[in-house]
Amino acid sequence: MSMFCRQCEQAAKGTGCEVVGVCGKNPEVAALLDLMMYGLKGLAIYADKAREFGASSMVADMFLIEGLFTTVTNVDFDPVQLAGKLRKCYDQKEQVKAMYESAYRAKNGAAAPAITDGPAAWVIADNLEGLVAQGQAHGVKSQHSDPDILSAIEIIIYGLKGMAAYANHAYILGKTDEEVFAFFHKALAATTDASKGLMDFVGIAMECGKLNIKVMEMLNTGHVEHYGHPVPTKVQLGTRKNKGILVSGHDLRMLEELLKQTEGKGIDIYTHGEMLPAHGYPGLKKYSHLYGNFGGAWQDQAKEFPNFPGAIIFNTNCIQRPADSYKDRLFTWGEVGWPGAKHLTGYKFDEVINKALECPDLPDAPGQEILTGFGHNAVLGVADKVIEAVKAGAVKHFFLIGGCDGAKSGRNYYTEFAEKVPKDCVILTLACGKFRFNKLEFGDIGGIPRLLDVGQCNDAYSAVQIALALAGAFNCGINDLPLSFILSWYEQKAHVILLSLLYLGVKNIKLGPALPAYLSPNVLQFLVDNFNIGQIGSADADLQASLA
Repeated sequence: MSMFCRQCEQAAKGTGCEVVGVCGKNPEVAALLDLMMYGLKGLAIYADKAREFGASSMVADMFLIEGLFTTVTNVDFDPVQLAGKLRKCYDQKEQVKAMYESAYRAKNGAAAPAITDGPAAWVIADNLEGLVAQGQAHGVKSQHSDPDILSAIEIIIYGLKGMAAYANHAYILGKTDEEVFAFFHKALAATTDASKGLMDFVGIAMECGKLNIKVMEMLNTGHVEHYGHPVPTKVQLGTRKNKGILVSGHDLRMLEELLKQTEGKGIDIYTHGEMLPAHGYPGLKKYSHLYGNFGGAWQDQAKEFPNFPGAIIFNTNCIQRPADSYKDRLFTWGEVGWPGAKHLTGYKFDEVINKALECPDLPDAPGQEILTGFGHNAVLGVADKVIEAVKAGAVKHFFLIGGCDGAKSGRNYYTEFAEKVPKDCVILTLACGKFRFNKLEFGDIGGIPRLLDVGQCNDAYSAVQIALALAGAFNCGINDLPLSFILSWYEQKAHVILLSLLYLGVKNIKLGPALPAYLSPNVLQFLVDNFNIGQIGSADADLQASLA
């Protein structure tokens, strides 16, 4: 059985995974994920048509977002769990089809035109083997025969996947938006429209970047309303002698519920990877047993997790094949799944708590402290000081060095670049790429830390707000600021953030380690011609060009 996937930065040979995914998914799982995308397109077609007649379904809207999130890299590897989601996908498609047909009849007094082919007409297979066969028939390359249009379609789909992850987090915090729901359906349905040309899809991709800013704003508002604005906070990297639970992923609501249920039970909660910025939120840091951060970025879990003797839970993407030494104490939650790992639903965490109590204590091994919590509210709170430092020449340049980390060679570039940034420059960082350099000592400029951790990839909105505020203060455009974007990417959330930056007109972005395999030569040339986007080179050359 073969497969083809090129949605992440680590696509095999720089072209695509054809035997097994570098992420760990096998051809069976790859086929089921391809079928999920096919089924979601059918759902989107009917939901988009239904909206034309004023009909919609919140259940279907949210299922589309959850389904897209499921297909993000390193989320769900469990074929049984995926088969269950596919059955729900088909049921939702058929229900929205009926809703559309009813709305059409009510408006026109006649039956709606039948759709007899394509994803809208998909009929689900009745067993796992049949689902896999259907998925193999609807892989990436089947979407279009023209390589440039296929590239543009993939850009849209991967943007929708990334935006779905952010929209899912926002929904969990009570934030939804009708315009966003409508766009998800319209854009995904458009990828099946044979009448659309290349520039139609370019326009949809830019619109995706625009809507993603709105989604990230919704998520930011949800975080602030629930937990307050992040504040600069020192985070302990060592451990102390006590029971422990390690939380990996991005979801703060799940962490909050776990903190509530473990309070007073002699269990310390540790964050991992993208959960590190949780320590900066007043509504979470008030829990004294939110003790510290264990480990670095997601790709190091296989060598780090055996050294964490407590329970471990993943609440979003980033999971890798677990080693036998800790698989029996690993849990998944939300859209995450791994064969054989216990999956928890809802917000009842008794099982992970009981497992933690059964496990040995963590070692008494205090380590260094690092700073997080420099969201836009914290940075803009001292904006006058920052602006004065720029005007006085004390701060010469800002570098946003952030994005996803990964295992592929070439990522030491970001460590080297950060180390070589001159001492009269400030580094903004976010997402797990910061683990390449966030333990280094950068000092400060007149009391302004030279390394400002803005937060998760979910907090890219904060970075954008900082850039816009600086542009406003100096009465110029973002591209006129002494600000350079040095970005690393791995998966689809980073991809949609890039679309948002392009929508804002940001130019001269350096991206790496490799450029996306799904960019055709012509589409790549379009990005170069219009945005001067380029692949990272040597740290010295790129730094010199940024400061020129």
